[in-house]
Amino acid sequence: MTVGAVLTMRLYARVRRTNGSLKYMWLLLSGLIAGGTIWSTHFVAMIAYESPFILGYDLGLTVISLIVAVSGATAGLLISSVTRSSILIEVGGLVFGASIAVMHFIGIEAMKVSGILTVSMPYVFASVVLACVFGMLATNRVARPVTRYCKYGAVLSFILAVASLHFIAMAGVDVMPLRLDGSINDLVSNRLVGIAIVFTMSVLMLSAMITYSIDSANAQDADNKLHHVAHHDPMTGLPNRRALDRYLDARLSSITNDNARIVVMNCNLTRFKEVNEVLGYSGGDALLRHVAKCLSEHLEQGEFIARLSGDEFVIVGRPVYNRGYILEFCKRVQKLVSQPMSWRGKDIRVGCSVGYALYPDHGSGGVELLDAAERAMRRAKVEGGNAALCYDEDKDQQIRDRSALAMDLRNALKNDEFELYYQLQNDVGTRAVTGTEVLLRWNHPKRGKVPPSQFIPIAEENGLILEIGAWVLRTACHEAAGWSAPVKIAVNIAQVQLSDSKFPGFVERTLKRSGLDPARLELEITETGIIADTTHALQIIHQLKRLGVRIVMDDYGTGYSSLATLQAFPFDKIKIDREFVKDLGRNRQSDAIVKATIILAESLDIPVLAEGVETEEHLRLLAEQGCNEVQGFLFGQPMPASDIRFLVSGLAAERLEDNIPREAGKISLVSQVA
Repeated sequence: MTVGAVLTMRLYARVRRTNGSLKYMWLLLSGLIAGGTIWSTHFVAMIAYESPFILGYDLGLTVISLIVAVSGATAGLLISSVTRSSILIEVGGLVFGASIAVMHFIGIEAMKVSGILTVSMPYVFASVVLACVFGMLATNRVARPVTRYCKYGAVLSFILAVASLHFIAMAGVDVMPLRLDGSINDLVSNRLVGIAIVFTMSVLMLSAMITYSIDSANAQDADNKLHHVAHHDPMTGLPNRRALDRYLDARLSSITNDNARIVVMNCNLTRFKEVNEVLGYSGGDALLRHVAKCLSEHLEQGEFIARLSGDEFVIVGRPVYNRGYILEFCKRVQKLVSQPMSWRGKDIRVGCSVGYALYPDHGSGGVELLDAAERAMRRAKVEGGNAALCYDEDKDQQIRDRSALAMDLRNALKNDEFELYYQLQNDVGTRAVTGTEVLLRWNHPKRGKVPPSQFIPIAEENGLILEIGAWVLRTACHEAAGWSAPVKIAVNIAQVQLSDSKFPGFVERTLKRSGLDPARLELEITETGIIADTTHALQIIHQLKRLGVRIVMDDYGTGYSSLATLQAFPFDKIKIDREFVKDLGRNRQSDAIVKATIILAESLDIPVLAEGVETEEHLRLLAEQGCNEVQGFLFGQPMPASDIRFLVSGLAAERLEDNIPREAGKISLVSQVA
């Protein structure tokens, strides 16, 4: 009975966890086992009840009692399994217990005796009540567990339901003999009943155990597959981040020698983006599988590899006690990664940038070590040349700060943290104001003013430069349109803006909405911004020129600065970089570059503006060379919109007072500027 009770309760628990048609298959099996257990327990106990008055058992009623036990148990388990928490759970248990009682009394009726069989109703009532109570408790403990031991309570309740019903009910049974010998035809002897019980229950139990074992094996196999999927990368088959975290925790916790070191290496492929662009994603995926195979098959015992994401791999070395292994480990990994892959008749080869961290030097936990190794890898990528670098807190702090700045930059525009400053541009001979350059400033809530040299490269890397550049152009045009004097504004344009085919349309809409005269807008571009796709850049520039906008070549002398570029592009002005102006009069090379630029520009009839003019000596030397305009601290620091607005108002008032005709866009410099 115990085996049957255990199987029944486990199958019933499986019924509650299963949905669909499979649920009813498990229900039928659990009902068969439960009914068979109840029926066999009853008749085994009756066989053990020795009495000279028992003649045998009626075959029909015996079979009916088995059917009642199976159908009643199945019905009870069905009722209690259709709900998750309602009273039907206990109602099903009540039906289950009642089926035990019905089966018992049909079984008693099947027993033929030589006399009159009488039963005591108090015993009958008590046995039925206990069977129902324990039946309800059995289903309750499975459906409403409070501890992990409740499943054992359910088995015990099943046993008590059957045992209490049988033995208490039988205690109230009495046989009054009428004759000592006699016979009734068609009765089944105790021996035959015993054989039938053994055979029936053996088949049922064996079937249930085999079925349950097969299902458990399938479930375990499914769990193993799910576990593998959850802990391995589907493309390469390598362990993933979750498996790596578990491995690191186990490895670090097993270190008992204080002298042991664990190296955690982050390996990032170089030129992988180019491979994707040339070979397509299928080629890139093949390369990742190739690298994973080379690494996983040739690592030494005690080393572990995982793929985190993209082209990033992490390799954990074995415990070591000297630095020689670490250097050899890095070189070996880089050599394995560089193994060529044959792809459609071509050999594809990549390198890798490696960063590594050591336990316990750079972290006491897996997360810290992985973070440190990644930072070292990023520094190695910056240095280039397939470098292998160890984590250095001081050096990697710069990268950490840059990453934090990049995160803050994403919200800077939304939080209205940007501000435009304006630096004057002046005529060399008359010192009149000819225009202003628009300069972007970031008022960081914690860092204060962040210079453009820090955040502009970040914005270009993460794609924010388009949104920021659009804001700068809109804001500058609306600001300048409201000035009382027609001072020009010069706005720097990034390479990604110039490569956008929609940029000319955006400039046209901005000019119309702001009301700014296109002749007052200068767009400054660098040669590096047009060299990538000169044909497309030339088309964009011609579209901008047709709007009436002026195009300025910025930072002349720092890039290619080829004559062909000046000939091909219709520049309205050339700006000499401040790096050459600052050493004027002290450096022969700077003097020569500035002089050559001005002569070249004059021959092409292009005006020249020199940046970084800070002294009267700078101004004098540039005037002697024939420079047209200058920009620098000699004429004032960059100023916010409120100051430039006040200055322009003063210039307009002075112009009215002088009532002297001037060239469009050139206004004399008031005394406060000097």
